[in-house]
Amino acid sequence: MKIMKKPVLMTVCVSMMIPMLAACTKANQSDDKTERVLRIATSMGYSANDEWFRQRFTELFEFANPNIKLEILTTQDERFMYGRPDPNTKPEDPMEKMKKLMEGDNPPDVVMVGYEQLPELISSNMLTQLDPMITKDKFDTSDIVPAVLEGLKKVGDGKLYALAPNFGSSALIYNKKMFDEAGVPYPKDKMTWEETMELARRLVKGEGESRKYGFSFSTHNMGENMFYAAQMMSAPLELRMYDEKGEKMTVDNPSWEKVWNAALQWKNEKLIPGPIDYNAMRNRSMDQENFNPFQGDDFLSGRVAMSIIHYGQLDQIVNANKSAQNIKGFTPIDWDVVTVPVHQEAPDVGGQMYMDGIMSINAKAQNVQDAWKFIKFINGEEYAKLKSSSSNYIVSRKKYIKPKNGVEFNIAAFTTLTPVMNQQFDNKLYREKPGIVQVNEIAYRTFEEVSQGKMSVKDGLKKWQTEGDALLQSLKDNPNGPARDQGMMMR
Repeated sequence: MKIMKKPVLMTVCVSMMIPMLAACTKANQSDDKTERVLRIATSMGYSANDEWFRQRFTELFEFANPNIKLEILTTQDERFMYGRPDPNTKPEDPMEKMKKLMEGDNPPDVVMVGYEQLPELISSNMLTQLDPMITKDKFDTSDIVPAVLEGLKKVGDGKLYALAPNFGSSALIYNKKMFDEAGVPYPKDKMTWEETMELARRLVKGEGESRKYGFSFSTHNMGENMFYAAQMMSAPLELRMYDEKGEKMTVDNPSWEKVWNAALQWKNEKLIPGPIDYNAMRNRSMDQENFNPFQGDDFLSGRVAMSIIHYGQLDQIVNANKSAQNIKGFTPIDWDVVTVPVHQEAPDVGGQMYMDGIMSINAKAQNVQDAWKFIKFINGEEYAKLKSSSSNYIVSRKKYIKPKNGVEFNIAAFTTLTPVMNQQFDNKLYREKPGIVQVNEIAYRTFEEVSQGKMSVKDGLKKWQTEGDALLQSLKDNPNGPARDQGMMMR
């Protein structure tokens, strides 16, 4: 019987979509019934026959435009996506393959890439500016979430070279009851990290297993992975680990020192939970009287008052509250969300917002008309209306962004802050010098030593700078050397 559920569900969904798709068809089909081909290339790891990709981005357009045949091209090396390739075989670089395709004899019309990949394509004049088309067709962008629109303009020096129909985001969720009991005011949008820490100090109480904490960097207990916390806090400041050529480290400075000190302060003041004692957890799971079904979740277990949470995780909380009467040991949580904490130097930037389905037109596209038609369709109102019930992503059209399952909360917290252009992830450098990823491993290892009190933050950053410089020099001498071997040199 289980096998039949999915087809039945799909049939119901399709039947509900048909009236709306019929309207889309009338609106989008031109008088020209000539069959045409639209080529779409993606570097995002989907295969050419990926059903999930087609369901999310192409099936509705194909239904509404039966005279346009879509060809999906992937620039990922499929030998490394499936099976076990020869370990001595080097994978094809997806961006280099994308650029070759875009300049080839039969180039793709639409390209779908990651946010960090856009600047390279824009600076190389490989993408078509969309603003003239938007103006000509009076395509309404006023309803697109400002964080998405401005984020895309940011990488285009104020111009639009891409649109994105969806995005993912995080916010700061808080337990109202814990704030009320402590007599502490609720969090607000765009609080600084310092203000958030001050609230957390006022919320902690108790000791040992009964201790209540003020904050957590993730609802899922991360133990003492404070390096993750430091990365989250540093991202909006766009601090670089090394220069643009990847030849010299840039971490031994007051800016990095401030971030590392702030991250460690959460741990040192015991404002965040420590690692879970899994032996104790197993023992408690045998105790039916005191069993906590969410003991691995810092927020649902009532262990923390505030936590960073991804939009897709809200379903778990909503469903838990709705089923509370059937969950022994669980009390419904009265909650709301505000934006993730920000830095005073970057009050409008969030560290965990990312765009999904970013699409552009190749500057050498052979079918520009249908490429723009596709982008308009996927980023238009009707598409947003159909996709607005997605559990993991938020549609970019403000009109169709609504709280999940009728539960009222500050959903604007997920849409307010602009995304970060990750300065620590330079596509070109990573392709030219794959071993440069080892800089992160040096940082992680060093930060752990600092976290354990084996050295000061200042000394830790000096060590990261020194070992990183040695690694970068080795990569300068041998940029294609094995990344793992180069990392071992530093140990």
